[in-house]
Amino acid sequence: AKTGKYRPMVLIWALASVAGSIAWFFLSSASSRTLGLVLLLAGAIPVGAVNSVNQIAPYTYPMKVLAPADLATGLAFMGLAGAVGSTVSGGICGALLNSAGGLGAVYKLPIVCALLMLASAALTYVVVKRPFHNDFEITDALGGNLFPSAILSVATTDGEIVEPIDTPYVGNPKSGIGIKLRAPRHNARVEVELDETPYYARSVSSFVLPHKGVEYTIYPDILWRYEALRNNEQAAPISVAAEVRIDGREGMRHVRTFSVRSINECLIGYMQSLAGGKQRFVSTRLLFAAYVNEENPLIDQLLREALNTRIVRRFTGYQTGGAEQVDRQVYALWYVLQKRKFQYSSVSYSSLSSNMVYSQRVRTFDDALSTSQINCVDGSVLFASLLRAINITPVLVQVPGHMFVGYYTDSRQRNLAFLETTMIGDVDLADYFPDEQIDSTASTKSQSEMSRLTFEKSKEYAYTKFRQNESHVRNNEKGYLFVEISKAVRRKVQSIGR
Repeated sequence: AKTGKYRPMVLIWALASVAGSIAWFFLSSASSRTLGLVLLLAGAIPVGAVNSVNQIAPYTYPMKVLAPADLATGLAFMGLAGAVGSTVSGGICGALLNSAGGLGAVYKLPIVCALLMLASAALTYVVVKRPFHNDFEITDALGGNLFPSAILSVATTDGEIVEPIDTPYVGNPKSGIGIKLRAPRHNARVEVELDETPYYARSVSSFVLPHKGVEYTIYPDILWRYEALRNNEQAAPISVAAEVRIDGREGMRHVRTFSVRSINECLIGYMQSLAGGKQRFVSTRLLFAAYVNEENPLIDQLLREALNTRIVRRFTGYQTGGAEQVDRQVYALWYVLQKRKFQYSSVSYSSLSSNMVYSQRVRTFDDALSTSQINCVDGSVLFASLLRAINITPVLVQVPGHMFVGYYTDSRQRNLAFLETTMIGDVDLADYFPDEQIDSTASTKSQSEMSRLTFEKSKEYAYTKFRQNESHVRNNEKGYLFVEISKAVRRKVQSIGR
């Protein structure tokens, strides 16, 4: 069997068949009826037992681990070998029965049948197995899903957020689409051609597979249409058609359907298959940084609005003043977003239905500004974009079920402050501070006074959240995230550009 699972069974089957055949071989020369009966049973019991198991085993085998070509090969092998073996042996059996040897000669038939089966097996391998010997499979690590945000964010970086499939590989794993193929010989030359789709152009890639018999995953070069990926706002199916040519011979073609996810779907993790049927969770939460877009052209308009409030005269980052001046710049951004009357919207679901791949819907900078709607993730990446634009280093902090944004108040990055961005919208502060009588004073305060109050309270609320989860967050444990949007991160993950 392909996995080696049934090799012991096959060995026992062969040995038992040989033992039974030997017993039957001497049956015709038995000196007494008693000895003849003993030899008959000695041959029938092991042969009958292993043949019974042989009939049951195929129905218990997990066929899903076999490729279609392997199934076809196995069925063809059984069909051809069985037809040839039974037809020829049946003819010989009839001939023996009518020969001088009579019935006694029939007991020598297992030896003849064994030789016939070996011959038909060899014939089957040549006729049937060979066409499938170099067959291939289109594969990927994400269950047939392509995430535009994951592709765009690492296109120009050295980052490898989605890990290669757990086999030897050639090519660039960032392509996301792999060809699984066993090398037919040492230094086999393989050419992979991908047909055109709305999301990438036709491409041809060449590779060399160094070692014969090793199963490789080949990652072909893909000529992505980045603008099509960036503008994909709804999941759509595509047919990935691949042709593989080995050593210049006529190619084999396969087609597999993939789902191109929405640009708003952020891949946050997936289950990676390992040897022995094991799995492990791979976190890709760093891809949240792809939605921080400090170069969005709309930022200039927001900064102009913030300067017009006279809260600050200019945005200088860490260049002038201390933590107090940094806080004033951050508050100016907070105030101008509140003036835009953002509303909290808890939409974060993804249409992806999988127990292997996990994603979360995130509004891009453009989407958040045009709709004036944010949830905790949207607000955090939006505010982080503005902070990064004025040279204040932001931090995305995630705890199970929630995200908020932080920022360093000094250039040496020794002190952190945090903001609960869901409080930018029209909120009831009593929801965040049920033990305090805050809203009773709201009617007596001006808009700027209420804005300053919610700013300070958002800092207080987020800081408490951080302190409650600091050890988990700092260690980036499963379900937690602490990532500075710094130059180091940008060397791994770039903005998706929306």
